[in-house]
Amino acid sequence: MTSTEHASRVTGGVGESPARPDATLKTSGEFAFASDLVAEDMLWGATVRSPHPYARIRGVDVGPALATAGVFAVLTHEDVPGENAYGVKVRDQPVLAVDVVRYVGEPVAIVSADSPEAARLAAERVVVDYEPLEPVLDPIRAAHDKSLPALHENGNVVRHQRIRSGDPDPRAEVVVSATYTIGMQDQAFLGPEAGLAVPAEDGGVDLYLATQDLHSDLEQTARALGLAEDKVRLTMSGVGGAFGGREDLSIQVHCCLLALRTGRPVKMVHGREESFVGHVHRHPARMRYEHGATRDGELVYIKAQLYFDGGAYASKTPVVVSNGTALGTGPYVVPNVELDAWGVYTNNPPCGAMRGLGAVQPTFAYESQMDRLAEALGMDPVELRLRNVLTEGDRLPTGQVVDSPVAVPKLLDRLRGMPLPPSLPSGADVRDLPGGVSNTTHGEGIARGVGYGVTIKNVCYSEGADDFSTARVRLELVGGEPLATVHTAAAEVGQGIVTVQQQIARTELGVRRVNVHPNDTSVGPAGSSSASRQTYVTGGAVHAACVAVREVVLHRVADEHAVAVDALTLTDGAVSLDGEVLADLAEVLDTAVEEKREFHHRPTFPMDDEGASDRVHVQHAFSAHRAVVDVDTELGLVKVVALDCVQDVGRAMHPDAVLGQIQGGATQGLGLALMEEVSVSDGRIVNGSFTDYLIPTVLDVPPMRIEVLEEADPNAPYGVRGVGEPPTITATPAVVAAVRAATGRELTHIPVTPTRLLGLDGEEQQ
Repeated sequence: MTSTEHASRVTGGVGESPARPDATLKTSGEFAFASDLVAEDMLWGATVRSPHPYARIRGVDVGPALATAGVFAVLTHEDVPGENAYGVKVRDQPVLAVDVVRYVGEPVAIVSADSPEAARLAAERVVVDYEPLEPVLDPIRAAHDKSLPALHENGNVVRHQRIRSGDPDPRAEVVVSATYTIGMQDQAFLGPEAGLAVPAEDGGVDLYLATQDLHSDLEQTARALGLAEDKVRLTMSGVGGAFGGREDLSIQVHCCLLALRTGRPVKMVHGREESFVGHVHRHPARMRYEHGATRDGELVYIKAQLYFDGGAYASKTPVVVSNGTALGTGPYVVPNVELDAWGVYTNNPPCGAMRGLGAVQPTFAYESQMDRLAEALGMDPVELRLRNVLTEGDRLPTGQVVDSPVAVPKLLDRLRGMPLPPSLPSGADVRDLPGGVSNTTHGEGIARGVGYGVTIKNVCYSEGADDFSTARVRLELVGGEPLATVHTAAAEVGQGIVTVQQQIARTELGVRRVNVHPNDTSVGPAGSSSASRQTYVTGGAVHAACVAVREVVLHRVADEHAVAVDALTLTDGAVSLDGEVLADLAEVLDTAVEEKREFHHRPTFPMDDEGASDRVHVQHAFSAHRAVVDVDTELGLVKVVALDCVQDVGRAMHPDAVLGQIQGGATQGLGLALMEEVSVSDGRIVNGSFTDYLIPTVLDVPPMRIEVLEEADPNAPYGVRGVGEPPTITATPAVVAAVRAATGRELTHIPVTPTRLLGLDGEEQQ
């Protein structure tokens, strides 16, 4: 032993809740987001967008725009040096439109100028000669009506997936059926799309931007620019929320094209209305479900047809169809399944990734069906769910065996055990009533309802994707103290992955000081910050790299002291043998130790034509919600009184962050249930602003009792399960079920706005 003084116990490790490194800056308003980027001699970019949902382009005249004072470049598709196509799953979207536009807002040309005002003015002066065409707007017709024009070379069906399992002609004693529809939801992130491209001396370009997946952006951008990937370098800038809306390219290629053409840095920032047309949304869906059961309440079969409107380009539609199909029967044992899902092209706004990808829509439908079936059977809806719920070892309709704990019975039991909020007292504060301070009611005509929702959601990428992340970890002395530096490309979009990486390094290396290197493309891919996967895969990569670093450190001490490596431990800044410190880290790190590792999760496999696969998904997550609502039955106003949740997270890496994810996700689900919908008329968004597109505010968010279970997944690093998506999925059906219980109305469309609740809009709420 060379020293008996070593660091005090390292805090802030796995299972604790250290403060986020960006917390103070964000709460004080000092955090730099991508829209705050600046560079010397910087120009500004603007985009010319289609005003038509479907039109042929007969010509583009850029002359008036080029003649505008302060303009440096006006580019069309003829100026795209590489492949004029991109897409996260299917490269079907042009960087700049060529001979046809397929949605309102499609980019046709781009402009750079010495001020944002000049850029916008020049964009308005680009003359595009359009021949409007009859748009394709109905997704069911788009899927089946061959008389409609094909919007893409292979027709209007992006993907059709079916599941056939069990008896093809089952019989049931009790049958219920209905059609459910769900509107288009926006991610509503607060930080708009923004980035800064800087031309480099090597002929390449450096791009600083807000995104969810640096390497996906890199691959698509380099191909469009006609450059080798090492000539295009991407660095994360501050992200103001994402929720899936930043998986598709927006400003990436445009910004780089303008920078490379002008030889000057170019910045682009979308305004709010441009952001609404410039990013994808949640797929609207129409779903027909039929459930058959015995009189005792055992599910016999489910038949369903699901249509997802993908809009003009594919984006994540293939994955939405996959998830909607594989998860379309819920967390239940269903012996016989006949399910078809279509994702289709239309001339509506493009739809893509959003929190709860592909599971939000069917969960609303099948949970509504479970309530409907319970009513038909005269059963308690929770008892019906418990009678049919999956357990570990059961098979899903795809044939996949569920090989980790399924805590759904515990989730529902704990929810039922939570106390209900007290009834409204006479003379209640108007702020606690539907309508709030508008004084529309003082308690008369108020009805209360209680509803439940439960879901199954996949975690990570599925269907054969090589889902992995890369981490480089360096341990060295800086200022005489050990410092670990973690370098990954994992996008911090607000979920807390930076903090989790620090926690893992502290836990595995026993050091207090951990820096997270800026996320860029100089290290290997980490994949997207989506699918509730970053703690799983990037956490796994950081863990693997830390373990490798630790092994090097332990070998150094073992060699010096002639002891077995396996007998040593590295904790609290020191290497110990049987509790006795042999060396401080400061003495071991005469040279730095650096290791890089990839983490790949278990393989998954695509579904075949009948929907069969041994393992479609690597992991499933489960959550359950109970909502309590008060409804003004005369005005259709809803007050969510309580929105309680129980969720199994496998391992709470950062308990405070877990609670934050559940609170935030539940709020987003509440918004979808009651108010959030992108209104589209003839292919045009008519409420593309935060004035008209409503999201929950603090006044809409009810008290939430949250209980977290930790039933570890034995196949996952630390036993984690994805956290971020399930609460979004279950809050929606729970709230709608509660409104149903309060009003007796069937409510087959969400959001349940006051006019829909009262049947004043002519839609099919019953």
